[in-house]
Amino acid sequence: MQTRKQFLKNACTIAAGASWLSVDKLAAFSMPAPKKSIYFDFHCHPGWSMTERNFANNAETKLPETVSEMKEGHLTSGFLALVADAPLIKPGPKGIIITRKYSPGDGWTEYKRQLQRLKEVFTQVGMPFSTDLNDLSTKASGPIGYLAVEGGDFLDDQLSRIEEAYQDGVRSIQLVHYAPNNLGDLQTAEATFNGLSPFGKDVVRKMNELGMAIDLAHASFQTAKDVANLTKAPIILSHSILQMEADRPIALRAISKEHAKVVADTGGVIGAWPSGFNKSFDEYVDNIKRLVDVVGIDHVGIGTDMSANFQPVLTNYMQYPQVAETLASKGFTSQEVDKIMGENARIVLGKIAKSRSRKG
Repeated sequence: MQTRKQFLKNACTIAAGASWLSVDKLAAFSMPAPKKSIYFDFHCHPGWSMTERNFANNAETKLPETVSEMKEGHLTSGFLALVADAPLIKPGPKGIIITRKYSPGDGWTEYKRQLQRLKEVFTQVGMPFSTDLNDLSTKASGPIGYLAVEGGDFLDDQLSRIEEAYQDGVRSIQLVHYAPNNLGDLQTAEATFNGLSPFGKDVVRKMNELGMAIDLAHASFQTAKDVANLTKAPIILSHSILQMEADRPIALRAISKEHAKVVADTGGVIGAWPSGFNKSFDEYVDNIKRLVDVVGIDHVGIGTDMSANFQPVLTNYMQYPQVAETLASKGFTSQEVDKIMGENARIVLGKIAKSRSRKG
């Protein structure tokens, strides 16, 4: 068995730019026995420091504790997201405030900085990564991270940077976040392109070609429709929830039934978001059920936004089994619960990966 000292030496090699670990190379990790079911998180930021705008292993982020909770909650895997526009935004009394724009090249520099920092801190706590979207299975003891970027701002209108990000290990790009960029319109700002921009269309085509997951969280309805009409692979919407009363917290980030169906009609999956939009954990599970009622059982998953969520009603990964138990208590069969918790993620990621062999 590989010693921890040997593992850390290998992990440092990873941080220096070597290939990341695949599931087949993870047998040496001391983790709970594999579950029969897959538990997947479509969007999270464990170790993200809101004050430092960075990934950190310190008292504020409690990263070792979070990774331990992932293990105890039997999390199989998830998309760990860099925040492309982090230096451009800050919290305000009524939501996120956009403070400035990037100068040319600054977004790419910030992406590289966050990428290196994330690798460093997760090496410290022994968090492995995978670059193969087909790795997700019940054989994985987890937790295993897939790398994502929240916001396409880092691309700086250079399509070649998508391929470089792919070589870095990135397997999902969320096209837009809070700071408006040149890919398309978002939910929380005035429209600029009436949907997806010409550059955004090129990005979608390139991501299809590479077999990367296109994430439409934060994207406007028109942007979602434009991507759906163009893509050759299913799309994901990593963290949102169906609209309810307009005066709920962060209601602008909720989606209509029509919006949800656009994603599902591509074969995609929506990660149900346990933000403060929900009044309680129980209502959150009810809202998962509402989403299933609209798009069907095959198109719903979980997207926690841990640990950068707004007033979350799911506050740690030890609650993952509780989500499954509560879904069962509300009438879902064990097979349906498995689909929501991770089986739908396994299927959609496998389909997205196959798009790499269907270029053009």
